[in-house]
Amino acid sequence: MGENESVEAEVLSIGEEGIRRIRLSAESGIDRLGEMPLPPYIHQRLSDPERYQTVYSRQPGSVAAPTAGLHFTPGLLDAMRDKGVETAFVTLHVGLDTFRPVSEDDPTEHAIHTEYYEMPEETAAALTRARAEGRSIIAVGTTSVRTLEQVGRDRDAIEAASGQADLFILPGHRFRLVDGMITNFHLPRSSLVMLVSAFAGRERILAAYREAIEERYRFYSFGDAMLIW
Repeated sequence: MGENESVEAEVLSIGEEGIRRIRLSAESGIDRLGEMPLPPYIHQRLSDPERYQTVYSRQPGSVAAPTAGLHFTPGLLDAMRDKGVETAFVTLHVGLDTFRPVSEDDPTEHAIHTEYYEMPEETAAALTRARAEGRSIIAVGTTSVRTLEQVGRDRDAIEAASGQADLFILPGHRFRLVDGMITNFHLPRSSLVMLVSAFAGRERILAAYREAIEERYRFYSFGDAMLIW
């Protein structure tokens, strides 16, 4: 940012640990002056911001890319559809908890942040058809799991919806919409590890992580993924 350039922002609220929610207007210049937000374990700035983005992203707003979606290419999506896999999309602005470890010994005391989501009518209709026809619903990424389970928790039927997802999925959660998921290998003491443990069971997830470490799988954003079904 040059000496004569500035960005105007409105502070909406100040939360725990000094975290601020701010609003930037379309005229603020953030698109021109800002940089792609990256997780702390990526130390080199990307010359091409689209390198850290899914091929199907459309709306700006996330603080990070949904990492499981980074595995998909247009060719892979076409090959899946050719085999009869139906794809449906939601808008999800991934929030701060993607980076934030759980520091509390009791995870129920962890203050999870909300994430804005939108489920369009066509996606709600696709999920409803899949349910009626006995087909499985496979979510790509833990953040997508959270969105679908938020919709399933708040409504008896699968309907178009938008709002702030505040669901914290811990072991004992009863999954309503998701039959399986594709997810990367995550950092320890994260809410994401707790989510996959809630779905597949703690011991099974620990066994998968031991296998990943022994076989030298790659973790984190550009790492390997697993299908849990």
